[in-house]
Amino acid sequence: MSEKDIIINRVANSPLITFDLEEFYHPGERVLIDIGDQLYQGLILKEKDFRAWVRDMDWSIYENQNVAIWCSADAIIPTWAYMLVATRISPYAHMVVFGTLEDLEKALYQNALSSMNIEKFRDKKIVIKGCGKYQVPDSAYVEITRLLTPVASSIMYGEACSTVPLYKRPK
Repeated sequence: MSEKDIIINRVANSPLITFDLEEFYHPGERVLIDIGDQLYQGLILKEKDFRAWVRDMDWSIYENQNVAIWCSADAIIPTWAYMLVATRISPYAHMVVFGTLEDLEKALYQNALSSMNIEKFRDKKIVIKGCGKYQVPDSAYVEITRLLTPVASSIMYGEACSTVPLYKRPK
């Protein structure tokens, strides 16, 4: 076999580092607590009844889960109501946020990315991997791009064999 017949994997030999956001996916269950279910006639939060519900609820069922607290009803909910639920669920849940399950997913990624050591990517050529088995929020792609831009020499999106250039540090 001659040298010209040898197949060289240029992608494997390239200096590109693939950054996979799916590695930051938190595997815990996602749960939505809808305060709207506790409203009188679906419209009014009665403090006494609400406090009784919070007091009597077994919050340990949310052990190690990721919880979003919100209200689906078109009602004015006092801020303290969400805060009261958070005081009871926080000792059990992995993460608690105000908002939808989408807001929860954004917060999980934000939390994971904020604790990352970005310096290991200094002066590196990075490919931020696109598609995968989990739905990664667009906000996570924006956040990792924001974090990497000051340190990376270049940032691309996609797969190593087919990338979209996003950033190249000026010389």
